[in-house]
Amino acid sequence: MTRRTRKLIVWIIAILIILGMSLTVHRTVQYDKGQSTNYALDKKTQAKKNGILVFCYHRIINDDLGVNVVKALSDNSQLHDFAVTSTQFKKQMKFLKDHKIRVISGQQMYEMVNNHTPIKGKYAVLTFDDIDRSTIENAMPVMEKYKFPFTTFIVTGNTGRYREGSKFATWKNILAAKKKAGNLQSLELHTNDMHYLTKRLVPIIEKPDEYNRFTRDFITSQRIMHSKTGQFGTAFAYPYGGGTTKTTNFLNSQNLQWVATLNTGVVNDNTNLMYTPRMIINNDSWPSIHKWFSTK
Repeated sequence: MTRRTRKLIVWIIAILIILGMSLTVHRTVQYDKGQSTNYALDKKTQAKKNGILVFCYHRIINDDLGVNVVKALSDNSQLHDFAVTSTQFKKQMKFLKDHKIRVISGQQMYEMVNNHTPIKGKYAVLTFDDIDRSTIENAMPVMEKYKFPFTTFIVTGNTGRYREGSKFATWKNILAAKKKAGNLQSLELHTNDMHYLTKRLVPIIEKPDEYNRFTRDFITSQRIMHSKTGQFGTAFAYPYGGGTTKTTNFLNSQNLQWVATLNTGVVNDNTNLMYTPRMIINNDSWPSIHKWFSTK
């Protein structure tokens, strides 16, 4: 068997594996968005002249032939709904820079809202869930180039693991990246080990009988964060976009500045940051976001 033949067989096997994953992962997206695949800003939000739009990225994937072939053959949501290519990401960041959009940190957003001063103009906050390797390898160099602040939400108990077709960054990777990025990067919490769905595709966090486990999991994530970084998290992102009133009340008692959801909308001076809206960035949502920032 020639080297070329072996390489072809490996590619075929990889494609079949990804195709096999597609149904399961695609169903998890249906939980987040129901039967709708529309991630765009709604008309009411599009009409707003002022506010802070919080971006939610998951994967910044390489823009190469292999990835493009798999995307064409698969409906895997990790490649379509939860990923942008490195080329797209560079264009999006360049758009923000060229249009002089004020990119602020989560901390700055909190201060603006907490001051109850009417927010004038349009701002962006950049966030990344899970922090897999693609965030460090493909996204961070671009944000460092433009000196854009950004927030990474870490599943503290899953670092270094393979999840849904990608590998989460290790703590060694994360700390090295943080050292390089300095104050541009904020490290925040995305649970310790409760980022998964039940067999019925319900987030484990939303099950009433898991509330006590959730509180213990959160405390564990803070302990790990402090042991690794010397600091406690000041923000939390709900896996799959939301929790219950009870979990949110608990988080509100933990001295957090903001809690990220996947509710559509923009932040203004009256927003309850325990329910901070964020927009998933993908091919479906970006045109409406581009239009909102381009409209005065």
